[in-house]
Amino acid sequence: MKKITVENLIQKFSLKVVAGENQLQKIITQSRVHRPGLEFVGHFDFFPTERVQILGKKEITYLHKLSHEERKFRIGNIVQYQPPCFIVTAGEEGLTYLKHHCNEQGIPLLLTNKPETTSEFIIKLDAYLIKELAPEISEHGVCMNVSGIGILIRGNSGVGKSETAHTLIRRGHRLIADDMVVLKKLSPQTILGTHDGKNKEFLALRSIGLLNVVRLYGRKAFQDETRIALDIHLKKWEKDALYNDLEQEFHYTDYMGVKIPSLEIQLQPGRDVAGLIEAAANNWYLKQQGYSAAEEFMSRIEADISNSGMN
Repeated sequence: MKKITVENLIQKFSLKVVAGENQLQKIITQSRVHRPGLEFVGHFDFFPTERVQILGKKEITYLHKLSHEERKFRIGNIVQYQPPCFIVTAGEEGLTYLKHHCNEQGIPLLLTNKPETTSEFIIKLDAYLIKELAPEISEHGVCMNVSGIGILIRGNSGVGKSETAHTLIRRGHRLIADDMVVLKKLSPQTILGTHDGKNKEFLALRSIGLLNVVRLYGRKAFQDETRIALDIHLKKWEKDALYNDLEQEFHYTDYMGVKIPSLEIQLQPGRDVAGLIEAAANNWYLKQQGYSAAEEFMSRIEADISNSGMN
């Protein structure tokens, strides 16, 4: 898990530092922010002290209406819990009293400078923190976005993962990461696939070397991340191991407690592996829409038998 500091937030969102300039290395550990409301009126039973605290128009307007002594008391009750920082949305003025308390307690006080509502800023900040603080693992393989569907391609070294990815790129699909794929758990149902920064845009092909897919094929050949929907394992051909069933059942691979539908594709000279991956992706999408080719086929057979019996 990465460490996020207050300074990281300042750089990411171009925030202005109003107070606590010497405390910008404070570490943020919680992936969601908090707007103190009940806390200003004295209810602290469920105060998430480790979260970034956001003060918008409602909070600042309330504080402005208080007397000097009452305001000092209310703010003092909150700053004593030492949250990592306060962020006040742009357009709010008269923050002298907040600046005094934050400097006194060593808490960074930041100000947004873009014309956006508090809710809009919170959505952006929450999304950033959730992604950056998500549990993560690294997996050997290739990650692709095929027709809008995130696919993790795995297999033993030398089996042809990168070559298959190259064929998919030539067909208009997008590379996410080659060789080392970073998987992040964003929710109990969501795994995000991305690169580690060092391998961004690079694809390594045996006998050819390292390629920069963006330089070769343009921006459309790469994207930073994708939600993993399918886990495909490339394996060497095993005689009599393939079955010609009408519909293959998905198995599942567990990544940090999230089960991803998984299937195997066996390799043999002449097999269009990239085409099979495209078919698997599109078929998975149709299943999410409630369609099954096998069920439609069987319904046609049953209808034909029924009609034959009537004649």
